Amino acid sequence: MKRILCCLLAVWMLAAPAQSAWVSAQEAAGTQTETTQDSTGVPAAEIMQANTDAAATGTTQTQADVLELQTPHALVMEVSTGTVLFEKDADAKVHPASVTKVMTILLIFEALEDGRLKLDDQVTTSAHAKSMGGSQVFLEEGESQTVETLLKCIIIASGNDAAVTMAEHIAGSEEAFVARMNEKAAELGMENTHFVDCCGLTDSAEHYTTARDVALMSRELLARFPQVTDYAKIWMEDITHVTAKGSSTFTLTNTNKLLRAFDGCDGLKTGSTSYAKYCLSATAQRNGIRLIGTIMTAPDSKTRFAEAAKILGYGFACCTLYHDDAMEELPQIAVRGATQPLVDVQYAREFSYLSTENEDFSAIERTVRWQEEIKAPLEQGAQVGEYVYTLNGKELGRVPIVTAYAVEKAGYLDYLGEMWEHWSL
Repeated sequence: MKRILCCLLAVWMLAAPAQSAWVSAQEAAGTQTETTQDSTGVPAAEIMQANTDAAATGTTQTQADVLELQTPHALVMEVSTGTVLFEKDADAKVHPASVTKVMTILLIFEALEDGRLKLDDQVTTSAHAKSMGGSQVFLEEGESQTVETLLKCIIIASGNDAAVTMAEHIAGSEEAFVARMNEKAAELGMENTHFVDCCGLTDSAEHYTTARDVALMSRELLARFPQVTDYAKIWMEDITHVTAKGSSTFTLTNTNKLLRAFDGCDGLKTGSTSYAKYCLSATAQRNGIRLIGTIMTAPDSKTRFAEAAKILGYGFACCTLYHDDAMEELPQIAVRGATQPLVDVQYAREFSYLSTENEDFSAIERTVRWQEEIKAPLEQGAQVGEYVYTLNGKELGRVPIVTAYAVEKAGYLDYLGEMWEHWSL
């Protein structure tokens, strides 16, 4: 009950800055009318009401009451820890429409990371890519655009033609790219996902995912490539088509109306077809906490955005994040039988802990625990200890302590050299 009361109060407090952000955005945008195909625009009052409804219904409500949704499938996840803060029928297999492109975008960023692509590489559109219907940026067969421009076309305007163009460029064909999408889904533990195309335009029953799996791939994208939000938060931007017909300008308009209606929102991907209805993977960041809210099979666009705001607002109200920015400096350690007397070690990762109980983080205790016997040989990254976090006797988590480099086992000549050095002193 204490947690519910805290959440209700905090949701009410969060509504004010979100309303201010909307007003500022509307003043900046003037009377711009949305014309993109992927969504229908939502009155600000409707979305802001979603932020305050949770605080207006008394003190005896449960989480389910506060988050009563028309949307049949939803989930809220914190990015750094993967903690699920709310879910509603999140494992039902549903069609994701253009939210499919989260996986496409992830694979593009992976190709950029490993050097297979560069942002200024030129990519040519095929006849197959040009033929894509639905949301598109009207690429012509033979037209060349940079990887960065095509990324913007996919992320901002949900261009199906741009997605297929990039898929063919990376894998040789859309089919080969989709095979990699399914491999990546398996790697991420997306147990109830199968892709048929790279853009979500298909109505095939074999193309499906879940609210949970969408959150998993969105988390992977945001955690590994946070720069995706630099593109996802762009509201409008012009690109230039240069074809045999000449040069023309096309304006990309963001399909994610939550960008201007929810404080801290900076992505991620919308989707809608008559088969999938209205879907959204939304992300927002406040006070160092980044959340993902997934909405699947919403009945209309207005509900999609309003209920995404509701579940994200609830998530921010119910959690606080501890991140250790001052981890203890580690000493060199002795390794039995090693070729060197002391070895450098390091933490395998940083530590974050998400609390939903309004805990006092100042009472967190940290302890280094070394393995009883540490002996050579050791590979680089071999675990030799751990950093343990506890709060009031409850363990919060552990961070492995690992070797900074490989440690070789000493041989006969090493021992002989050590003896000689000792005798010569």
